[in-house]
Amino acid sequence: MKVKPLADRVMVKLEKNEAKTAGGIIIPDTAQEKTQVGLVVEIGDDKEVIKVSVGQKVMYDKYAGTQVKVDGVDHLILKMADVIAVIE
Repeated sequence: MKVKPLADRVMVKLEKNEAKTAGGIIIPDTAQEKTQVGLVVEIGDDKEVIKVSVGQKVMYDKYAGTQVKVDGVDHLILKMADVIAVIE
């Protein structure tokens, strides 16, 4: 399935948190902090507003966006205003 965000929205692939500590303790999903970093995989068509490009790693607001599952992989569709930083 192909998903293309519209207007000033970007779609990011969520990065999974490490589920095991350095000491070998496994942390369940319910106890983990929600990740706020993702990889941009698609961008909308409003090129004047969108300041990121496909392939960049970005940081976004904690409770922003709409979560979607594409081909079994979790993604998040965000407004450009919810993207707060580019990680280099």
